[in-house]
Amino acid sequence: MRFNSELMEQKHFGQEEVRILEEIILHRRDVRGNRFLPTPVSNEILEKILLAGINGPSVGFSQPWEFVVIRDQEVKRRVRESFNAENEKASGLFDNEKSIKYRQIKLEGIEESALNLAVFYKPSAGVVLGQTSMKEVGLYSVVCAIQNMWLMARALNIGIGWVSILDPEKVKQILDAPQENQLVAYLCLGYVNEFLDRPELEILEWEKKKLLSQVVIHEKYTKPK
Repeated sequence: MRFNSELMEQKHFGQEEVRILEEIILHRRDVRGNRFLPTPVSNEILEKILLAGINGPSVGFSQPWEFVVIRDQEVKRRVRESFNAENEKASGLFDNEKSIKYRQIKLEGIEESALNLAVFYKPSAGVVLGQTSMKEVGLYSVVCAIQNMWLMARALNIGIGWVSILDPEKVKQILDAPQENQLVAYLCLGYVNEFLDRPELEILEWEKKKLLSQVVIHEKYTKPK
């Protein structure tokens, strides 16, 4: 396999590879349920995406991730029920204008997508190098794996939607996950009818896209006068 470390040699990349990677990053999207097609995702494609995930960086090389692949429609239905309950709670947390807009947005594709992927953080039983001061970096490692998968999926023209409006404990029960595991992401994967040219929530004017100049601070924060 391409990701087999035994087959890897020292590699230098040129400007064309940089351009392609930039294109993939800029065209990555969080896909909603109304975009997914019923086309199946092959095991070969899924394996490429998962291999991208397990080749992500992890604190102390702990590799603290586990992935549950879900194609069963009954399991999807039960997870969708959890979404519906949590979504109803969430809609009342926004002001009137956003609450109306919130109810109009299709926020998940649990049943519409070809497959779902539950990504778990599995804590190490022992001390992890690099995780002694900041315990949360184990979780961050799992997020790095998710981003790797998201970019590989986009390169393969597969859409991914991250569903975070869920009760994680309920999802764990549905999937019979070990008690110590922590749900980090519930992802919907599948071919789509289109990839939007901009993030959908930007198009819907839910939030404005931040500029680089708004988020980069040089050397240190300036204390307010």
